[in-house]
Amino acid sequence: MTTLMNDGRQADTERRHTRVKTAITKAQRDATPLTASAIARAAGVDRTFLYRHRDLLDTLHTAAHEPTPAPAGGPAVTRASLQADLANANARSARLTAHVRRLEERLSKALGQEAWRASGLGAAADVAELHDRITRLEQRVAELTQTLEERQTELDAARAANRDLTRALNNQHG
Repeated sequence: MTTLMNDGRQADTERRHTRVKTAITKAQRDATPLTASAIARAAGVDRTFLYRHRDLLDTLHTAAHEPTPAPAGGPAVTRASLQADLANANARSARLTAHVRRLEERLSKALGQEAWRASGLGAAADVAELHDRITRLEQRVAELTQTLEERQTELDAARAANRDLTRALNNQHG
């Protein structure tokens, strides 16, 4: 009786073994993922079945690393070509990441400056021009104040001279 049970288990294992090999071949042909989970699911076995049968797992890993067959009339896809494509994609991704980072920094600066101006806390864009104008106007005020003081002194002198002449004239007639 145990022999019949062992024979039955052996036959079941062989059927599952065959289904796994068929699933690997089909996955290679269809260019579907060659992972333990995908093959176990396609073969209708538990994933642990693959790990208990090292020969199946080796077959799966070998198939996963083999180049996929070329489509009709197209160039063959090799491991080297896939690695080159991956290296190019990684380099492009790095360039795009750096570009995005630079754009984010520029946008951040621009938004920060705009917020600063809009808040009223920031200095006006033409501050240097305004400082120059203030300096020129202060110099002009100083010049005009000096001119006014000189004229006031001259006016005071002219009034004093006018008073003296008026007194002298009054003294002659009187």
